[in-house]
Amino acid sequence: MVAPSTVPLPAVSRGPLAPRTEDLPFPVTLARSVPEPLHAQLARQVRAAVLAGRVPGGTALPGTRTLSRTLGVTRGVVEAAYAELVADGTLQAQVGRGTHVPDTAAPGDPAPAGDRPAWLPTPGPLPVDGLQVAAGLNFRVGVTGTAVLDTRAWRQAWADAARQPVPGDYGDPAGEEPLRAALAAFVGRQRGLPVTAQDVLVTNGTLHALNLIVRALLPPGSRVLLENPGYRAARQVLLDAGHEVIPVPVDADGMKVGPGTPPARLAYVTPSHQFPLGGRMCLPRRLALLDWARTHDALIVEDDYDGEFRYGAPPLPTLASLAAQTGAPGRVLYLGTLSKVLTPAVRSGFVVAPPALRAALLRSRTLLDFAPSLPVQSALTALLAGGHVDRHVRRARRWHAQVRAALTAELAALAPLAALGGIEAGLHVCLHLHPSLDAVAAADTLSAQGVQVSTLHTYTFGGPVPNALLLGYGGLTAAQAMEGGRRIAQVLRAAATSQRLMT
Repeated sequence: MVAPSTVPLPAVSRGPLAPRTEDLPFPVTLARSVPEPLHAQLARQVRAAVLAGRVPGGTALPGTRTLSRTLGVTRGVVEAAYAELVADGTLQAQVGRGTHVPDTAAPGDPAPAGDRPAWLPTPGPLPVDGLQVAAGLNFRVGVTGTAVLDTRAWRQAWADAARQPVPGDYGDPAGEEPLRAALAAFVGRQRGLPVTAQDVLVTNGTLHALNLIVRALLPPGSRVLLENPGYRAARQVLLDAGHEVIPVPVDADGMKVGPGTPPARLAYVTPSHQFPLGGRMCLPRRLALLDWARTHDALIVEDDYDGEFRYGAPPLPTLASLAAQTGAPGRVLYLGTLSKVLTPAVRSGFVVAPPALRAALLRSRTLLDFAPSLPVQSALTALLAGGHVDRHVRRARRWHAQVRAALTAELAALAPLAALGGIEAGLHVCLHLHPSLDAVAAADTLSAQGVQVSTLHTYTFGGPVPNALLLGYGGLTAAQAMEGGRRIAQVLRAAATSQRLMT
């Protein structure tokens, strides 16, 4: 075991550090014996120090080479931590100033210990991206464009909702029957899943649905299988609830399920467009996962977060529909969302749950927040029942296909320096880099040029981190995607030339 590495507190900690200082102005402890990656530990502690005011605005941080030597870690660990902190706005990176704390950061001393209970733990960073949007071209994951939204139908739906009688009650905790019926018909048309209004529970999105499932169905301390790399916000929901998360490797065919897959109470998967690598779970893997659930008396959460967007690839049956056909009914909870179909602003999704599980989910929903918003439900019902959502999906599919084509046309010529993955579906692609190219360094260079991309460091929960760039194009136009792809290609070719990978 390697002993934790600690940076000592300098004698003088007030005021900006000299640009070439060897130390940080607060103690940092990195432990190799814990599951949290080293770069995430470093980023968390730097972020906490900045938020607490222990590092005043304008403070320059040590260079990556200097700090990695001081901490006894590789330079890539520090680069990944700095990249994460720059992405969320905790730090800034500017030519001539290096990496530093923004001038607007908290200037004062940390709050007195008496302002909070001594037993209250310090919360970790939010496991999501995009709360602070950097300037330039943003290949953000998890957003969708609204350029093709029928604003006339949108406004009419909300106007109709506003004209409804003002309710004096909360409404049905499962969601109002007209919306549940409209969602059941929608998922039947779009995904071939035959369900009725009784099978549907309206939620405030995917994470809300997962919280309900964890709260209602999992015994304390349950083991849960999660794709690796995978959706880190879902992982955090499970960890915060006290469950043991078992990372399972994925490849182009989805989660690797077989005889050696360990037993667990639940498996969380994104089979239609694996997040973040983008592959689709092949039919044999889907059947193997259902067999695993039967063998180990387990449940499966099928997160179909952007299953409506496919580009030339034939749709594969959902796990929920396969379960009914293969003798595994009651094993799959299907999660759908309108965030990618319409906009994340509506905060609306749904769970298709087996009959034996619905009562527990309904009880959990009632105790958590009782019921969905009635005006939101009314507007969404009008959009669904009037066929506006179906028409929007068709328009959006054509729009995103054009954006995807513009991006992939610029990047496809990079082979063998880089290869695109996950292009058959969804709203993001994964650009896998040649082993001699560094994804973190490429992301930093692009960020300095106003092109924001992600790496897979924060999505990987164990083992080697895939050397790739994550490119979300849902919020871009075709022209923006083409320009961003061109600049990405330029940076990677320049890096390859410096590495003498190109002839």
